[in-house]
Amino acid sequence: MIIIRPLDIKEKTAYNNVVKHPLQTWEWGDFRRKTGVEVERFGLFDGQMMVGGMQVTFHPIPHTPYTVGYFPKGQMPDEEQLHALFDLGRRKNALFIKLEPNVASAVDKPQAHETLQNFLQQNGAVPGRPLFTKYTFVLDLKPTEEVLLEHMKPKTRYNLHLAERRGVQVVQDDSDEAIEEYLRILHETTNRQQFYAHGPEYFRTMWQTLKPTGMIHIFRAVLEGKTLVAWIVFVHNNVLYYPYGASSNENREVMASNMMMWKVIQFGKQQGCTSFDMWGSLGPDADPTNPWYGFHKFKEGYGGVLTEFMGTYDLLVMPQYYKIYRFLEELRWKLLRFRAKFLKT
Repeated sequence: MIIIRPLDIKEKTAYNNVVKHPLQTWEWGDFRRKTGVEVERFGLFDGQMMVGGMQVTFHPIPHTPYTVGYFPKGQMPDEEQLHALFDLGRRKNALFIKLEPNVASAVDKPQAHETLQNFLQQNGAVPGRPLFTKYTFVLDLKPTEEVLLEHMKPKTRYNLHLAERRGVQVVQDDSDEAIEEYLRILHETTNRQQFYAHGPEYFRTMWQTLKPTGMIHIFRAVLEGKTLVAWIVFVHNNVLYYPYGASSNENREVMASNMMMWKVIQFGKQQGCTSFDMWGSLGPDADPTNPWYGFHKFKEGYGGVLTEFMGTYDLLVMPQYYKIYRFLEELRWKLLRFRAKFLKT
């Protein structure tokens, strides 16, 4: 029988060893606490041995006594774990807990998702608005560098060699100055592409909290002393992740991002990572008119497998208020999209 109970700080290392994603790590929870979010952690025990973990954040709904829970990239919960999450949601006055299980398979393989999706819906969950994209590219890092190069798209290899000829250099820079450089370039990126990004203090707090763990790293692609591209990457339990990137408006013709991706791949191999999760993409038959199409094609060029997650489900704790919440949420997003379109024109 699996026992579910809260954890003590002395169990941090054991907990980190059993969770599979950076957003479930103990340190990520510490970071989120510093941003004002409430965090709850539980260990799953088979006798005295911890075999799994769950970390849930709770976010207040403005001007109400209620919250929304979020269980990102955790293990697929079974019936007992869903009951534990439901009870936790009741104690935290949550309307629902958003579940985004870290369960995925290649899009061209037979899917097991339907059985899991049906299970969640039979146990009080409904499809919800996603916070993570449903798809990502996953690159197998076990082959040699020569094989990885061979599996790239020809255009990607060409751009990589072009960046090399133009003199682009990529440096790992885990200094406090590097996070400020990243934020400077992120400001350029958001202004150019008109997308939402967390504020500077979010990234500074993340950096200061995660840096001592060795989980987070910053890379800069540099040409003639100028930083053209800056990325933040994570390493956890032999998996490399690329969650955040920013690029300058200058010298875009030298293809610095292509060199950056290759050097990060090499770094992942040196760290003993066996796979590289590129943290989001469009799905099969991607629409060329989609604003993220270029980013999707960029990642596709490195030969990774297009992978589909099982999706987003909201575990209902107060179903009587959930429909009202979703209606207001949809209205808010429509207003934000209208505002963004109006400002762009």
